[in-house]
Amino acid sequence: MADLDGKRIAFVTANEGVEQVELERPWQAAEEAGARPELLAPEAGTVQAFNHLDKADEFEVAKPIAEADAADYDGLVLPGGVANPDALRQDERAVAFIREFFEQGKPVAAICHAPWTLVEAGVVAGRELTSWPSLATDIRNAGGNWVDREVVVDSGLVTSRKPDDLDAFCAKMVEEIAEGVHSEQRERTIAG
Repeated sequence: MADLDGKRIAFVTANEGVEQVELERPWQAAEEAGARPELLAPEAGTVQAFNHLDKADEFEVAKPIAEADAADYDGLVLPGGVANPDALRQDERAVAFIREFFEQGKPVAAICHAPWTLVEAGVVAGRELTSWPSLATDIRNAGGNWVDREVVVDSGLVTSRKPDDLDAFCAKMVEEIAEGVHSEQRERTIAG
């Protein structure tokens, strides 16, 4: 596994609705590779995770997104869950924060329904990505090329479809964050 020693990774979720396994498994992979993950959400306090539709654990928010600066992080992870990205994409600061990672060419990993926030941030045009199948039309309408694969990497953007894809997702997430800034990602975002 690639070395992320000392790298800071922002995990961005809404305060409610994140799929717990899609938060915990990438977090664990990041820590095992030596990274320092931080949980960011629109509001201070906690994030209520879910196991599909059932409430699961709560996780402490490190800081509200409004107090965070994308320049302070080496990568971004967007866990899924149906309600999580739907709420997050309605938060202007969260959407702007996500877009900043693309503008800076930093690696971004999004799984399941999380690409909804990428659509809202206006960063999918011309990119190949995957997601939960129900997002395919949204991604295509935003100019992205949706494909049905376990994991897709496009210029520092890592996407996967569902929890069953977490092994591949976590491996590629770590690999892309270890590689660092992807200039072609920044160029495509600015040009788009």
